[in-house]
Amino acid sequence: MEVKVLGALEATVNGESIAPTADKPRQLLALLALSANQVLPAAKLMEELWGEDLPRSATTTLQTYILRIRRNIDDALGANAVRGSKEILATRNGGYLMDALPGSVDALEYERFAVAGRRAFDRGEDNTAVRLFRQGLALWRGPALVDTCAGRFLGIEATRLEESRLADVECRIEAELRLGLHAELAAELTTLIARHPLHEGLHAQCMVALYRAGRPARALSVYAALRRNLVKELGIDPSPRLRNLHCAILGGDPVLDGHDTTCRRVLDLFVCRGGAGTRG
Repeated sequence: MEVKVLGALEATVNGESIAPTADKPRQLLALLALSANQVLPAAKLMEELWGEDLPRSATTTLQTYILRIRRNIDDALGANAVRGSKEILATRNGGYLMDALPGSVDALEYERFAVAGRRAFDRGEDNTAVRLFRQGLALWRGPALVDTCAGRFLGIEATRLEESRLADVECRIEAELRLGLHAELAAELTTLIARHPLHEGLHAQCMVALYRAGRPARALSVYAALRRNLVKELGIDPSPRLRNLHCAILGGDPVLDGHDTTCRRVLDLFVCRGGAGTRG
């Protein structure tokens, strides 16, 4: 069985869809997939589906949903399958476990690439890091669980995945900046800061990429837009690190030209040097 949650929910067996159409069984299948190879207590599954206000029939209804998913699996498996639905979606110690093969749940495969990418990045293996991040990020087809209702636990998982995705995009861009791909990144970063108008890390990367691509005026306008958005939405100015980066661009600081230095390292250098910041 293969389950995809990085976008619309998809679940297939032998190429045949087994995803339930009703909201709560879909919700149940998604949470089991995200916790694949771990036992989820029935109490946790019921809280996901109904919150704290459990109906009297919660236990029976949960069992009915499990049986419905198993029936869909068996219909797609056929008579000659090595494993049946009770092995794939097993009952264990007062709960349920989805026994998933490696690579069969896209979110878990994405996280495997992300962990390997971060390790390569930390070792300074930038080409490897970029390749791994791109392989993982390519698994995304849209917002996580975009068409699936989410209770407490599934909502937490969806938020965690989205935050991890953005962090990995930022880390991939750091590696590409270190590889000197400034001009190539400028368009992507311009799109990203439009989508995330309060994200200082992406704005800093965009400013550095534009400056190194010979567009300092555009880099300064990115800072100005960020400052306006922060003041308007949160009533705050950019952080000292961003203000110092702004000053460095104004002054043409040579440290900005070190193409083998990540954007994060550039910002850290400015903090250590005690940049004066800007009055806006």
